[in-house]
Amino acid sequence: MDEYRTLRAPASDEFMEKRSRFIGFAQPVATPEEANVWIDGIRTQHRDATHNVFAYLLRSGQLERYSDDGEPQGTAGIPVLDVLRKRGVTNCAVVVTRYFGGVLLGAGGLVRAYSHAASLALDAAGIVTMAHCAIVTVVCDYSFYGKLSVCIPEWGGLVEDTQFGADVTVRVRIRAEKEALFCEKLLDASNGRFQAEHTGDCFAAAD
Repeated sequence: MDEYRTLRAPASDEFMEKRSRFIGFAQPVATPEEANVWIDGIRTQHRDATHNVFAYLLRSGQLERYSDDGEPQGTAGIPVLDVLRKRGVTNCAVVVTRYFGGVLLGAGGLVRAYSHAASLALDAAGIVTMAHCAIVTVVCDYSFYGKLSVCIPEWGGLVEDTQFGADVTVRVRIRAEKEALFCEKLLDASNGRFQAEHTGDCFAAAD
């Protein structure tokens, strides 16, 4: 499976534009069914909103879907989809809910508002790269653990778990292509006292 960028977690954010309230919701999804269930849930939650515009992108079949939900054609769904494209993310969905405030925004104003709401939602969700990763385990003493905990992110690793016993056992996730360099840096930093043992492989968040 090739690496790709997607959302770290579900999130939302909002802003006001000429008394209209725009709420952007972002959600990781993997299938059209999952996307549609989530979109329907937002619509139900905000059934009193003026519009619930959506867009989603999926890796499977390079699928793209969007809806203006009653806004003038091209002023809502496409701008939201364009934000997803420009951010280079996939397997994600965004809904922008609008509560009309009584002041017309015009076509350009709508495009800017829906794009901004989508961007806010993606910023709140965070973007992560999914890639082939190695799981390595490091067992070290307490005197070296402080240095190790600082070095792991510098060397491109993510701590998955830490166990404190007679020694400290740290499980680290790292991009597969960086595993060898991580092991070398650990040996150098510890003057050969500690090494990383390969204990697994996965396809997961790499940053």
